[in-house]
Amino acid sequence: MPPSRARPRATKSEDDDLPKIRSDALKPTLALADQIYRQLADGEIPRMKLPLRTKQNLAFQSREGVWKLGRAMGTRSARKLDGALMLLRTFYLVDFINEMARDAKTSTLRELYYISEAWQEGKFHSEDESNLLIEDLEVLCDRLREDFRLHPEENGASVIGDLTIKERNRKGVVKKINCRDDVGDGGYALPFNVEKEKIEFVGTNAKFIIAIECGGMVDRLAENGFDEKHDAILLHLKGQPARSTRRFLRRVSEELKLPVVVFTDGDPWSFRIYASVAYGAIKTAHLSSYLATPSAEFLGVTASDIENYELPSDKLSEQDIHALEAELTDPRFGTAEWRSEIELMLKNGKKAEQQSLAKYGLNYVTDHYLPEKLTAMGIG
Repeated sequence: MPPSRARPRATKSEDDDLPKIRSDALKPTLALADQIYRQLADGEIPRMKLPLRTKQNLAFQSREGVWKLGRAMGTRSARKLDGALMLLRTFYLVDFINEMARDAKTSTLRELYYISEAWQEGKFHSEDESNLLIEDLEVLCDRLREDFRLHPEENGASVIGDLTIKERNRKGVVKKINCRDDVGDGGYALPFNVEKEKIEFVGTNAKFIIAIECGGMVDRLAENGFDEKHDAILLHLKGQPARSTRRFLRRVSEELKLPVVVFTDGDPWSFRIYASVAYGAIKTAHLSSYLATPSAEFLGVTASDIENYELPSDKLSEQDIHALEAELTDPRFGTAEWRSEIELMLKNGKKAEQQSLAKYGLNYVTDHYLPEKLTAMGIG
C-alpha cells in the first residue's frame, strides 16, 4: 500500500474570485470538426485516429501507480456504414456540446441519450453507446466530460470537516463555504464539476482526509466529533465513488498536501473501491492523471482486522471468492501486504462490514479502532 504523505498545513488562495471557465475547453472539438471538413473538401473519405481503448492497449504503470492507455491507435473511417454513422454521431455530439456552451446549459448523460432521438440516422441505440462516444471524445480532445458540460444524474460525495472553499454557483456568484460550520448534518455535497473554475480551496487546518464507504459510518464519525478531535475531513464515498469524488480527492491530495485514507467494509468489492480511488479504473484509464490518487492508503477493514478485533463476520460467497482470486492477479493488489490480506481472507472464508465494530459500542470505532490504525500508519 502507498506510504503516507507529509503532514499538510492550511493554504490560502491569492485570488478573490474563482478563475473563469477555461476559454479553450471546446477548442479541440472545433479542431476535430475542422479536420473532418478539410478532408471532405479535399474529396477524401473522412476519418479520425484515436487511441484504442481495449484491454490489450492498457497497462498498469507501476512507477506512477495507475492504469494508462498504451500507444496503439485505431482509425474511425466513413469507408464503411458503421464507421460513417459513428462519425455522424460524433459531430452531432460536438455540435450539441458547443450549443450548450453558447446557451450556458448543461446536460445529464441520460438527457443526451434522449436528445439524440432528433439526430435521425445519428441517434444512439442505447445509453451505453452514447457514454462510450463521450469517453472517446475525452480521449480525442484531452478533456473531461465536465468540460463538455455533460454529467451523470447523481452528484459526488458529501464532505464534513474544516475545509473552506469558494464555489461559483449556477448564477456565477462566488460563495465561501466551510464544510463543517456552514453546512447541515449531511455535509457539503460535491457538484458534478469540481474543477478550479467551479471550486477553489481556500484553506484547511485538517491533517488528513478519510474517505468512507458507508453513510452510516460517516454519521457515526460526525456524531462522535471525530473530525474535530482528530483534525480530519470526512468524505462519504457513497459506495463505488463517482468521478467527481475521485477528482476531488486527487485535488485535495495534490493542492492541500493532505494524506488520503480509505475506510471501507472488509470484502473484495470494497477493496476495489479503494483501488479505484488510488490507482484508477480500467474504464477511465485515459483519465488516471486526473482521477487517481496513488498516495491514498487503505485503512481497513482488512482480513487481519476481522481476526485481531474478533469482528462479527459473514461467510464468503462463491462470487466473493472468485473476486478475491481475480484480485491476486490484479497489479493494483500486487504488493506483499495486499497478497497476504487477500490470501488470509480466502483462507478464513470471512468478510465483515464497517458497522461490525459496533460490537464494542458506538464509540469504539472513533475512540479505539481508527486512532490505533491511524497511529500505526503515522497519520493523525
